[in-house]
Amino acid sequence: MKNDQATQLRRKIEKLNNPKQAKTICIISGKGGVGKSNFAVNFALDLIYNGKKVLIFDLDVGMGNIEILLGRSAKKNINDMFNGNDSIHSIIEIHENGLAFIAGGSGLNELFTLNDQKKQFFINQYNELIHSYDYIIFDMGAGIHSDSLFFILAADECIVVTTPEPTSITDAYSMIKQIINNQGRMPIRVIMNRCPSQKNGEQMLEQFRKVIQQFLQVDISKMGILPEDKAVTLAVVHQEPYIFNEKLPITKALKQITANYLNNTFTLNSIHPKFIQKLKQLLIREVE
Repeated sequence: MKNDQATQLRRKIEKLNNPKQAKTICIISGKGGVGKSNFAVNFALDLIYNGKKVLIFDLDVGMGNIEILLGRSAKKNINDMFNGNDSIHSIIEIHENGLAFIAGGSGLNELFTLNDQKKQFFINQYNELIHSYDYIIFDMGAGIHSDSLFFILAADECIVVTTPEPTSITDAYSMIKQIINNQGRMPIRVIMNRCPSQKNGEQMLEQFRKVIQQFLQVDISKMGILPEDKAVTLAVVHQEPYIFNEKLPITKALKQITANYLNNTFTLNSIHPKFIQKLKQLLIREVE
């Protein structure tokens, strides 16, 4: 009991001393198999290497990729929060490198069919986290549907992961179109993954940007290029993120992407309402 009270007091003090709220990022893809979760995990770890506090939230229904990629088996998941009345803090796992993560598990099916009461419960629990981290990353499932859109539209920004493959490009375009139609001011960054060469990746990313600009009348941010690297497959097999091997071409490329992101990112506080406020607005809109 004393430990619980001390923890609650520490969190209250943390809120008072740190009015800044975490930036909520949704990492998404138009289709599966493009390396979205792999990017999410390694990007999160590199943010930590750059001195940031990061929580990654596995919202990829039925996949549980975050646990697999980190080589960790979570003791609890979202289901324990909704059905066991556990606090959101109690279901957070900590990787040895400092990355905090929340496993999805079977509870995700319930998360995406929440009634108003449980959506409010999630909002209240999430509000407990926003002063404890610099970034909270949602690894969303591939594609988009009405329930996941609820969380995507509330994010501070979206990172879309695609590849040069035509079907991947087409699906990424469709996803961005749906987001823009619902939230025209959403900042969107794009990662072109598995590129056969730097030149090819840059050309494909620029062409994609121009198509989005021409047909959707919005400008996306070209976040960067990641090369095709066989070492990624080995890293997944060994359940060890590739970012740990600094000699790999893909690690060097990701580190450059992270550095550019941290150097060029801008505060959204004065432009966009934060995640919690946007979730509440979406909840009210649904009721109406």
